[in-house]
Amino acid sequence: MISISLMGCNSLFTPQADIVERVSDGDTLVLKIANEKKLTVRFACIDAPEIPHSQTEKRSKITQDVNQFTWGVKAKTRVEELIKQTDNRVKLNITDSDRYGRKIAEVRLKDGTFLQQVLLKEGLAKVYRQYLNKCPSRNIVQEAEAQAQQQKIGIWGDGKFIDPWDYRKANK
Repeated sequence: MISISLMGCNSLFTPQADIVERVSDGDTLVLKIANEKKLTVRFACIDAPEIPHSQTEKRSKITQDVNQFTWGVKAKTRVEELIKQTDNRVKLNITDSDRYGRKIAEVRLKDGTFLQQVLLKEGLAKVYRQYLNKCPSRNIVQEAEAQAQQQKIGIWGDGKFIDPWDYRKANK
């Protein structure tokens, strides 16, 4: 009798997915955690285009700004769409922390979809090679990026696109 009733309790022991409070940009989430605290999570393995953070950036007419921010908003919007499909829940594989106190993690939706892989396949991010040694799924992300690059999808089809790390460096 006890074993039969315990069989029905398996779902009680399944780890719950984390709740996304908001998508900050194409590679950063803010999660709700215990005691009303928040956890900022930066996507491992990838770097997405930047989004505008100030009114000056939003009004910029500089071609490289407009280009970077257009792709950045597309990446952010895509992450929001994907997360919304799974009731704002994700599962994390935390791999590191950064100098800003963010957790670095591979992010999967409740159904197992690997967010970084989707963004790379759709040409909305690039593999962040500088940190690839800390990426457990490095083969998956490199393959996804190679497919998009070969097919000139998203940023790979945009000859004016500047890598996010180069853009940030030029605009410090």
